[in-house]
Amino acid sequence: TSLLLMAGIVVAVGLCRRLTRRRLRSHPRLCTFLLEMFSTFQICACTNELCLLGSAEPKPHTGLTLTYGFTVLHGLTLPGSTCNPCGTLQPMWGGGTSVKMGGLKIGAQFVAAVLARVFMHFLWRLEMAEPHFGALSQGCSNPMQTTEMQAFCIELLFSVVFQLTVLRVESINPKYRVHLIALLITMLVYAGGNLTGAIFNPALAFSLHPSCFYDKFWSYTLVYWIAPSLGKFLIFYVS
Repeated sequence: TSLLLMAGIVVAVGLCRRLTRRRLRSHPRLCTFLLEMFSTFQICACTNELCLLGSAEPKPHTGLTLTYGFTVLHGLTLPGSTCNPCGTLQPMWGGGTSVKMGGLKIGAQFVAAVLARVFMHFLWRLEMAEPHFGALSQGCSNPMQTTEMQAFCIELLFSVVFQLTVLRVESINPKYRVHLIALLITMLVYAGGNLTGAIFNPALAFSLHPSCFYDKFWSYTLVYWIAPSLGKFLIFYVS
């Protein structure tokens, strides 16, 4: 049921993106906002559901396999979207995107993060699948299973590795590039998923653990917003 749910989300987002491109070509800003919002919504909604399946047996093989598979699916179905505020910073810094357009995309990403969380909570209340039972009573699931400083360093390192890899594989055929990126994300999740969740995406982190930001705002902002953003700025000086 969970897999069918996520597949339905991917199909629905694909239809919305296609309709947006057809009907809003004469409104580029609105079109850009909606495309980025729909794309980020897909990633956040599917990842929220994947987190519930992470404990499925056999562990961790099931969770890692699903992570790889859906990362490939996202890469193939969401071309042209970054779905990550840190990724949006690169063209802004390089002058390829205006500050206004970059801010519009980042705003769309966080709007999508909130909408995805609300949408998934609505579906979990329906208890259509076994993993949904008790999902709403978890509150802050506390993805940080280490010290704040270690968590900061892990998210910073993962962000640097991920963003640097994305830059290095830009010239590779997109059909192969999505598999390389998916493999990297799966490896990072395997390496640090039990410590910080290996998120390195501020919008996704807010969608997955909003109550944690309410309870420990500065701590989670430092680890899940500032650390990956700082990693992106480090890449600017390295590349």
